[in-house]
Amino acid sequence: MVAGTVQGLGTQGRLTISRTMIDVAPPVERAVLVGAPRKGSDDAAHLTEHLDELARLVDTAGALVVGRLSQQVATPNPATLIGEGKVVELEALIAELGATLVIFDEELAPVQGANLEKQLGVRVMDRAEVILDIFSTRARTAEAKLQVELAQLEYLLPRLARMWTHLSRIRGGIGLRGPGETQLETDRRMIRKKIQHHRAKLRDVARHREVLRSGRQAMLCAALVGYTNAGKSSILRGLTGEREIVVEDRLFATLDTLTREVDLGGGQKARVTDTVGFIRKLPHHLVASFRATLEEARGADVLLHVVDASHLEWEEHIRVVDQVLAELELSDKAVIMVFNKADRLADPAGFAIRATSLFGDAVVVSAVAAEGLTALKALLAAKSRALRPPVRVVVPATDGKRIAEVYRSGEVVSREDTPEGVAFLVRLEDWKAKRLGEAARGTTE
Repeated sequence: MVAGTVQGLGTQGRLTISRTMIDVAPPVERAVLVGAPRKGSDDAAHLTEHLDELARLVDTAGALVVGRLSQQVATPNPATLIGEGKVVELEALIAELGATLVIFDEELAPVQGANLEKQLGVRVMDRAEVILDIFSTRARTAEAKLQVELAQLEYLLPRLARMWTHLSRIRGGIGLRGPGETQLETDRRMIRKKIQHHRAKLRDVARHREVLRSGRQAMLCAALVGYTNAGKSSILRGLTGEREIVVEDRLFATLDTLTREVDLGGGQKARVTDTVGFIRKLPHHLVASFRATLEEARGADVLLHVVDASHLEWEEHIRVVDQVLAELELSDKAVIMVFNKADRLADPAGFAIRATSLFGDAVVVSAVAAEGLTALKALLAAKSRALRPPVRVVVPATDGKRIAEVYRSGEVVSREDTPEGVAFLVRLEDWKAKRLGEAARGTTE
């Protein structure tokens, strides 16, 4: 027995059903993966790796990969993307393997998806739709759910016609004479209205975040960015020591922005933010809808670009992240390359030499080793010092409480006993200096 309720339109224009299972388990989707890169392109050169990653995405989404098919196309077929002969071959493979789903690594035009479904007789999806589906299951907060639903609606809008085999008219009535409007037009109008609503809500979220940022204590702000599953959350947990920060070895384990203060030692602190991971061929609508979340990266003093150093395709991962950062207009930000998972490298020291020669400001770390993040903390402390020029603070010699607070609040460069009191040269924020004593900017060490 299955109890079901209609939730809404799926990302390919289908109705999605929320089912409460009582005694019937849902069948597992059996998927065939299809790669169809342009001949001679970079995607064609890495076809196997791209399909491997798509298989991981499909597994994360809950389907079983039963087969693969690929074709390097000189010119994409406007009707089906792949050639007519390849479609026939795909149809035979589906029958042989008992597949119920076909997933393309390339984005399909609405007409291509419709034609393929008609000819193959099974559901057809593309990589973008799989990613959107994963994001919809990972979203936990109201903000993340809004962002994902907005991306789904924008992806669905041009593909809406695929769910209709006829254009039934809404019956006219008094005051509604004429042919009426098609059900398709009604749904499009409804979706556009929801898109406008979600965009307005996300603008409110962005304004709220801006208010929160303006009220924060001044300190170095760093944002963790990088390819999905590079270890950003592991690094944040290692820096803070907070074991409740969720860490999973899976794609897109973290969607919600998480900000924590990190003690760098010597009275210095930094504010570090974990952001959503990127991936190749990330749907444009998804990037656009997550702009409010990624505003934290825009307001950061430095970006910590986390890279899985143990991955064979780490150089391509860097290019993908750089492309997304450019799309988000973050290319001008100061970047520190953080090569994670050094514990999995055969020669960490040799890799570190190569990394610093390529990127300059780079560290090789391990989020799971006892002292694996020491180099990163030292680099953040150096960045923090650069943002806090030395300040001269004079405190009465008899005020032991305030002298102790000087040591707690900043990095003491020098101390001198004077007739006015104890003169400190200390790195700390202006507002702290004014609270502790008479401050004078512009002094030198």
